[in-house]
Amino acid sequence: MASQRGESAAPAKAARKGLDKSHYLYIAVIAAVILGALVGLLFPEVGKSLKPLGDGFIKLIKMMIAPIIFCTIVLGIGSIAKAATVGKVGGLALGYFVLMSTFALGIGLVVGNLIHPGEGLKLAAYDPNKKAEVDSTVSFLLGIIPGDIPVLPTLFAAILVGFALQKMGPQATPILKAIGHGQVLVFRILIMIMWLAPVGAFGAIAAVVGATGFQAIVSMFTLMAAFYITCALFIIIILGGLLQVVTGVNIFKLMKYLGREYLLIFSTSSSEAALPRLIAKMEHLGVSKPVVGVTVPTGYSFNLDGTAIYLTMASLFVANAMGTPLDLGAQVSLLIFMIIASKGAAGVTGAGLATLAAGLQAHKPELLGGVGMIVGIDRFMSEARALTNFTGNAVATLLIGTWVKEIDNDQVGRVLSGEVPFDEQTMIAGHGDPADHTATDAKPVPATV
Repeated sequence: MASQRGESAAPAKAARKGLDKSHYLYIAVIAAVILGALVGLLFPEVGKSLKPLGDGFIKLIKMMIAPIIFCTIVLGIGSIAKAATVGKVGGLALGYFVLMSTFALGIGLVVGNLIHPGEGLKLAAYDPNKKAEVDSTVSFLLGIIPGDIPVLPTLFAAILVGFALQKMGPQATPILKAIGHGQVLVFRILIMIMWLAPVGAFGAIAAVVGATGFQAIVSMFTLMAAFYITCALFIIIILGGLLQVVTGVNIFKLMKYLGREYLLIFSTSSSEAALPRLIAKMEHLGVSKPVVGVTVPTGYSFNLDGTAIYLTMASLFVANAMGTPLDLGAQVSLLIFMIIASKGAAGVTGAGLATLAAGLQAHKPELLGGVGMIVGIDRFMSEARALTNFTGNAVATLLIGTWVKEIDNDQVGRVLSGEVPFDEQTMIAGHGDPADHTATDAKPVPATV
């Protein structure tokens, strides 16, 4: 018992260190956005000249698109195959996740077409012919960053590799492990790049505000407000209604039960931080361990409702801001692409931004320059994304447990009423590492010691 407590103390200390770093980045992005807006308003010409800072950051993001897409799709297809072998729970969970993610993407498109975010800005791409004496140096520095790899061929190759690995059976295990290690490396590089987000946000916001004035600020706030309202309505009406009809559980009681996890997610802007606690709390709530062990980890890769809403609304915002709105056909094809490419975009800072850039590059590469505006406000929307993703997975666990009759309804009632509170001291070290929980976990670590 003593060793377990000692083991659990170490991850907690490490988590606090990570939390501090995340706060520093968050504060730096906020300061950069405010400073960039002030420079653009007070010194428009200076603001316009800072656009290469945003262009350089976007080029770094573009550099990472292909490896991110390849690794996540290959591993995602492998995860689907493994989860399906679990049986009824895995198949039901995957079907629900695909359906709900598609529905969330559709909601994002509907809201985006109703409010027309970014309309009227008509941003222009950076002109390299202006101020040649400065741009020669800028071109040299930007030329150091490797060029991007076409997204759609990468996606096609990843799908082929994924299915080929399925056919290899046990022989594919070391290859999948190697690709998994490669994914860790790719996301580590992406996290390093995201530490340059304040610089990119400062240059992008200063350039946009310098070119369009106060209208850019209004457009960004409109997008953020619409996104937060959409996420809130999705949780309360869609998820809450489905939860009430299927299980009889009130969504607000469930959210109250998960209150500490919401605080953790809000402070870190990542739902991944609360994954171990969600597993423990769902088991304590009365859902069987096999159902929790399959549904929660798989949902963290395939049930990204908040990310889905964000991707479609942000895509429409960028298209409108660049003066080239997407027609219905382009929106549908973008939706299909996002359904596939968004898998695995949870829990890693910048992964959602990279997926957004990948979708725009695949459909209209000329729109990629408008992602610079999203860089400045992406962090402000990350909390809503993470909270929606987390709530969607909590609701999915209760729904799947009810459908397969692997839930103790009496325990659910007692826990949500406060009669059987969750004991924080029972969180043992086994719940501390999200990497330990995969889509095939049929026996997760017990919630009680």
